[in-house]
Amino acid sequence: MDMPSLQDSTLELSGRVAQLTFRRNDVRNALTGTALVDDILAALEWADRTPAVSVLIMTGEGAVFSSGGNVKEMQERRGIFGGSALEIHDQYRRGIQRLPLAMEQAEIPLIAAVNGPAIGAGFDLACMCDLRLASTKAVVGETFVNLGIIPGDGGAWFLQRLIGYQKAAEMTLTGRLVSAAEALQLGIFLELAEPDQLLERTRELARQIAEKPPQALRLTKRLLKLAQRGTLPDFLGTCASLQAMAHHTCDHHEAVAAFLEKRTAVFTGS
Repeated sequence: MDMPSLQDSTLELSGRVAQLTFRRNDVRNALTGTALVDDILAALEWADRTPAVSVLIMTGEGAVFSSGGNVKEMQERRGIFGGSALEIHDQYRRGIQRLPLAMEQAEIPLIAAVNGPAIGAGFDLACMCDLRLASTKAVVGETFVNLGIIPGDGGAWFLQRLIGYQKAAEMTLTGRLVSAAEALQLGIFLELAEPDQLLERTRELARQIAEKPPQALRLTKRLLKLAQRGTLPDFLGTCASLQAMAHHTCDHHEAVAAFLEKRTAVFTGS
């Protein structure tokens, strides 16, 4: 249960819901030039190996969710943006590209509470989560082309799976900013909330999810991700294996008994 030591974020646990808050508002919660990528990876690893955690919320402190890459560093060719072409290639693979791999492999549900602008890699980070709730003041953009670069963090993979190829292509090729209302209409956001109500609404949804049997929740999350990648016959084989495991859990027996006895179930994660 020992939480990881984070540099630019804070991690809290309330019940079975963990919340990771980015605290680099001084640079608009940029993912480069800060420790945020390492913080997110550490929080994900901790949450996944901690049975007492069922859901992880990610949000930003201040007015911005995340501005993505630090443009000043791009201009000065520092950090991930410095060196030869081969060096930059390796720095992306060993740096920010660890993030989409870890997010995609996470066993617990991930919810982004998009409190403000989510731009470039910051937008991609939100798209890597399973669910996204947003402030009415949020704005998003797949803006890499505006700076003469491409979504090097894997954003082109995630966005089209979220809203379809044509609309993802339009957003990515124009680099335009999208309002919270339009993002809701496109299906990027699940719902909107007023800024002062966003976190409470996100926590309410997270608690609703976290009330479910912990093992079944993680197995279901695995299936949802597998369904995006595998063939139907292989997927059904995995379903059968995981279902057999679920049928042997104490929480399954408790859920059935509570249903038949018309009472609230008490789950233990076993």
